[in-house]
This record gives sequence, structure tokens and C-alpha cells, in this order.
Amino acid sequence: MHASTVRNLLVRGMIAGVLAGLCAFVFAYVAGEPSVRDSIAREEIHQEGAHAQEGAHAAPAHQHGGEEEEEEALVGRPVQSTFGLATGVLVYGVALGGIASLVFAGCLGRIGRFGPRATAALLAGAAFVTVCLVPFLKYPANPPAVGSPDTIGTRTTLFFLMILLSVLLAVGAVIAGRRLAPRLGNWNAAVAAGGGYAVAVAVACLVLPGNTDAIQATFPAALLWEFRLASIGVQALLWTAFGLIFGALAERALRPGRAAAAAAGEGATPVRTAG
Repeated sequence: MHASTVRNLLVRGMIAGVLAGLCAFVFAYVAGEPSVRDSIAREEIHQEGAHAQEGAHAAPAHQHGGEEEEEEALVGRPVQSTFGLATGVLVYGVALGGIASLVFAGCLGRIGRFGPRATAALLAGAAFVTVCLVPFLKYPANPPAVGSPDTIGTRTTLFFLMILLSVLLAVGAVIAGRRLAPRLGNWNAAVAAGGGYAVAVAVACLVLPGNTDAIQATFPAALLWEFRLASIGVQALLWTAFGLIFGALAERALRPGRAAAAAAGEGATPVRTAG
């Protein structure tokens, strides 16, 4: 594939990532923020109760300096839930759009006789499963009130390790499927490779340690699952929107004769005849 075509796909992938990020932001704000607010409210009530119990045994030494005891957050929740959330989702969308477009350029025509739209859809679906869904099944997202700050480093390391294993196993499954295709046929090879990937992922989930933080028995199960469903829903919408939008943009960029017509148009110069 020509370098100018790859560059064109890269730009279109980043544009598709921005548009997909906007869709995901709306969903995250509508479906995800309520559970986050409820979780933070429960945590604040719990902390206030703990401080009240401690203060009951302490002398009132700061009756005139209440403002000095309050810790002001650097960024308030209204900013975090709007501008901060939008910024994070859009930056993530641009990054995944750029990376996915480069992978698309390398996969187009090499994973079967699929057009740009079908290739983009398959790529988005595979990325969602390997990068989002499989790690989520092992280490599901938890709301802010769940989890100790002391274990965030361990939890983050385990989560990214699961992503790495899932991606490597998926690449291995694709290679195995291509090698089995001449003997088993495309369909049987795809089923065998997919089954092997599922078994390998299951083994990895059994070997890796579980979540280091236990869910408090008093935390509402409905609120926990509402947050988790919203978290995986954001990822599902993001990748679905990206696959559809980028597929349409890539098809326009790779339309037969488009590049040749553009080059011919640039090289043509008007000719005036005398008289």
C-alpha cells in the first residue's frame, strides 16, 4: 500500500476515533455518571461517619477553623464529569483510531476477500473482544468507592497483563487459523482457531490471580452491576461506532480509480489555442 494511502487512512482513522469518542462520551455521561455519583456519595457518607466517630473522642480544638480542615479537590466533580470525561474519551478515541487505521492498512486483503467496510467491522469487533471484553471478564471495572488506593498499582498491572495475553493469544489464533485453512477449509479453521483462543484465555484466567480487593458486603449489588454494564457498554459503543464510521471513510478513500483520477486531475493543465 502506498505511503500516501496509509497517511490518508491514518487521518480518517483519527477522525473516526473522534466521532466514535463523542458517541461514547454521550453514553458515558448518561448511563455511567449516575452510578459514579451514587458511589462517590456513599463513600463520602461512610467517611463522614468514620470522622464523626473519631471526633466524638477528640477535644474540639478547631471549632473556629472549619474551612482549614476541608480538603478542596483540585478539580471538582462537575468538571470531571463533563470536560474531563469528554477530554479523556476523545483522546482515547483519537489514539485508538490512529492505531486501528494502521492495523487496518496492514490487514486489508490479507485476512480474506473482504472489502474495506467488512475489514473495518471485523477489526473493530476483534479489538473489542481482545482488548476490552476478555480483560473485563477477568478484572471487571469497579466504581470509585470500591477498591483500596494501596492496591491500584497491582490491579493496573494485572489488568494490562491480561490485555497483553489476550492480544498475543488472538494473534496466535489468527496465525494458526491461516495455517489450518488449506487442510480444514476456511470455516473449520476459523472455528478451530477461535476455540483454541477461548481455551487459552480460560487457562490464563485461571492462572492469573483474582481481584486483590474484595467487594464490601454492604455495597449495593445493583449499583455495582450498573456501573460495570455502563463501563463495558461505553467500550462496545466506541468500537462499534468506530468500525462503522471508519469503514465508510476507508471505502471512500480506497474507491477504485479515485487516486488515479486525482493524480490525473493534478497533472492536467489547461491548454489555450491561438486564434
